[in-house]
Amino acid sequence: MKLIKVSAAIAVFCLQAVATNAQTVINIVNPDEILKSDSIDETLFTAQYEMTSVTDTSRRDKTSTEMMMLKTGVRSSVFYSYTKYLADSVIEADRAGGASIDVIAEHVKQYQSRINYKIYKNYPAGKVTTLEQLAMSRFRCEEKNDVPQWELLPDTATILSYSCRKAVCRFKGRDYEAWFTPDIPRSEGPWKLHGLPGLILKAQDARKEYVFECVGLVQEKPGNAISFGASGHEPVSRKNLNQLFERYAADPVGYISSSAPNVKVHIRNEAGESIRPKNMPYNPIELSE
Repeated sequence: MKLIKVSAAIAVFCLQAVATNAQTVINIVNPDEILKSDSIDETLFTAQYEMTSVTDTSRRDKTSTEMMMLKTGVRSSVFYSYTKYLADSVIEADRAGGASIDVIAEHVKQYQSRINYKIYKNYPAGKVTTLEQLAMSRFRCEEKNDVPQWELLPDTATILSYSCRKAVCRFKGRDYEAWFTPDIPRSEGPWKLHGLPGLILKAQDARKEYVFECVGLVQEKPGNAISFGASGHEPVSRKNLNQLFERYAADPVGYISSSAPNVKVHIRNEAGESIRPKNMPYNPIELSE
């Protein structure tokens, strides 16, 4: 296992092995930002999806799996990792119990996720807002809420006991097929997929590099909020954000050193030798047309 050491007051590093490459993930806990979130909607139901992705296209047999949550409200929705969902639940419980910011921050450190983004559809109205974290930086990317141009097909299937219909589209550089259920008449789905006359329970791109499958649905009790907090997030365009991720994948240590000069990064292999990983596998879900 490769080891990593970081000198920073509020940084928490995690290192994962991906084939022969090191994937570096940083999660920052800033106590001043934890409580700075507002309720923007009330959750009607929550859908849990198993997301399977191919990180390295040269090794398609190696996939990564992450549990994701879709909280759907009256006007908007948020899609993010189950780990962060648990962290949010702990924060809410701590807040209700009057815990201090330091205690809340300590609890949050226990929840480290490979997926850092939160995708808010129709917030603000007509927009998609992505809150993303890359190394020591946090970004807010606001885009038009594009609706995929779906073609409905006659195929049917049963998922989670729901009768589903099939639809296909071209969206964000990939060809998708999706299965939606009219029994849940909400035009929602995982990631940025939506626009069908029912909830999308399964979706995948043609190359099966990104697969979303619903594994559970819960109708929420009144008062379960969808919260939004973007304090400390730098506004950025989608084009520039994609470029930052490409730069990070090409040289993660160099990116961290240039964006956060006060942070010292040391990565060592099993023999204790210093290494500098470069050209990490990078297969983003959004591709250029």
